[in-house]
Amino acid sequence: MPDPITEPVTETIEVIVRGKVQQVGFRDAAVRHAHLYAVNGWVRNAPDGSVELLLQGPINQIDEFLSWLHRGPEQARVESVDTFMSQDERMYQHFQLR
Repeated sequence: MPDPITEPVTETIEVIVRGKVQQVGFRDAAVRHAHLYAVNGWVRNAPDGSVELLLQGPINQIDEFLSWLHRGPEQARVESVDTFMSQDERMYQHFQLR
């Protein structure tokens, strides 16, 4: 078990972003911001027009990334950002576009 004083606890969060979030560069921007905030996981378009993400990292870095997700790239119009604790036990080493 990680020592909370020396090593941050890794959280895994599932996110659904709704609004005008496809065909506006949202996924590419999400990859750039994930790297900026040192968050691992993935992003993909969903069939219903939303964007789904799995975020993994220290909670403070995930929180910063979530703040950006509420705005998204300039062309996007984010209506909602829903978060769920993930049951995914895999440890991701980078952030990828799916």
